[in-house]
Amino acid sequence: MPNISVKDVPEPWADALRQRAARNHRSLQGELMAIIERAVLEQTTGAGALSGATRNEHAAMSGDHRSTVVGLDRFGHPIVRRGWKTVEQVAAELRAKYPEPFVDGPLGVDIIRRDRDSR
Repeated sequence: MPNISVKDVPEPWADALRQRAARNHRSLQGELMAIIERAVLEQTTGAGALSGATRNEHAAMSGDHRSTVVGLDRFGHPIVRRGWKTVEQVAAELRAKYPEPFVDGPLGVDIIRRDRDSR
């Protein structure tokens, strides 16, 4: 996949992008990809909404042939399903790999208490 580099970004812009990424629970790289994706989709669709044909085009543009756009979120961003396994398949594989529950380790609450008490 090609790389794009942007040099000499003003610090206030970089800070604003970092804050936007944090609000959207993304890395800065993920936020920039979402902005670029949105711009490309708006240019190809005119209004930014995905039609049935455009969903397939978007899946093809995502670079992963196993990606599928399954809908739009409340902001009009595409909801992309990546990968080829369902949640049930992954769970079944993990149950087969680890048939017995792990019971000998510390509980999460004990780990948190020990960490809190060490401060």
